[in-house]
Amino acid sequence: MLINLSLEEKRKVFDIEVKKHKAFCGMNLSLNMARGKPAPEQLDISNGLLDELNSSIKFTGDDYRNYGILDGIPEMKTLFCDFLNVEKDEIIVNENASLILMYDSLQRAMQFGVLGEKPWNQQGKIKWLCPVPGYDRHFAITELFGIEMINIPMDENGPDMNMVEELAKDPQVKGIWCVPKYSNPSGVVYSDEIVDRFAKLKPAAKDFRIFWDNAYMVHWLYEDDNLLDILAQAKKYGNENIVYIFGSTSKITFAGAGVAFMVASKENIKSLKSLMSIQSIGPNKLVQLAHFKFLKDKDNIQKIMGKHADILRPKFERVLEVLNEELGNSGIATWLNPRGGYFVACNLYPGTAKRTVELSKFAGVIFTDSGATYPYKRDPEDSSLRIAPSFPSYKDLGIAMQVFCNSAKLAYLEKELGQRV
Repeated sequence: MLINLSLEEKRKVFDIEVKKHKAFCGMNLSLNMARGKPAPEQLDISNGLLDELNSSIKFTGDDYRNYGILDGIPEMKTLFCDFLNVEKDEIIVNENASLILMYDSLQRAMQFGVLGEKPWNQQGKIKWLCPVPGYDRHFAITELFGIEMINIPMDENGPDMNMVEELAKDPQVKGIWCVPKYSNPSGVVYSDEIVDRFAKLKPAAKDFRIFWDNAYMVHWLYEDDNLLDILAQAKKYGNENIVYIFGSTSKITFAGAGVAFMVASKENIKSLKSLMSIQSIGPNKLVQLAHFKFLKDKDNIQKIMGKHADILRPKFERVLEVLNEELGNSGIATWLNPRGGYFVACNLYPGTAKRTVELSKFAGVIFTDSGATYPYKRDPEDSSLRIAPSFPSYKDLGIAMQVFCNSAKLAYLEKELGQRV
């Protein structure tokens, strides 16, 4: 193990890794693994969607080229309701990305309150719970609105619920971000116990909301893992108002031209629609129609996701292969083997994540900034990094991961030896 070597042995390894790093720098690489973007081959899977709309379409009912239908066309609502096991007055189909719906939902709560409660921006300093590591764009939203964010540790089952339940006793705590299935970036699927505890959570604040971002609900690599239905569970406890569920087709069809949805209790949906009706006269119904015609039903969606898995699986396995070969016995890195989603979360030796990203960048490989998976971009241990295998080619991915592991070793050895590359 690298961590157990003597100082003299570490100096020898350092010299070897410096030579490797210089060789990588001489390759003039330009690789970007900063975000979980679908690869071009994945986007090609849905090219048939572009053929679903043409001039021969006749509208015998509502003309989807015109205004109206705020909460989504009936066909798309039926498809999502069947897939999600919800009723039509429990869902809004709108916008092309779920992040927009999350942002808007939080902003409405800030300006207008939640189900008759006082607007959040009139309640003084409010707080938000943030499982970590987590999704940087979630944290950016709450930071933008000046909401104080509190870190909640995660393990292989989900967030620390003892901590969540204790902090929720504070009436100034208004919500929590959750990515419950193939979590970003750890790949964790929340256990049934965790979901059940969320479903029966009784916060002090009546306007507390769980923002349940089910972005990766069908994004499996081997087989689909079960996630307990939080809305159905919450109904058992008479607690259905506590959760907002979000999702989209962004990584099913086209990342830049998808269909997003929001699921919540009937009371929540009615309230949200009353505010949305002032914001918009209706969504892009033609995109929704094209998606309905292309996706067809939940069985076909799973067939499409099988094609995605066939592309992604070898890439994830390549990342894990290089990590095991280069860092597996080093003692300076740990990671989980995800069964789905878009990321591999890697924990490096404390105090070395930022330097690992810097060294990788010198060699022409861009990774997500250290700290990005924590609120305020502050990782207290400077150890958590997110690896996004989806976009690079298989060949480039292998090179990029060699650079990553070389940089991680160098960052550790620099810290131990007190010298720089």
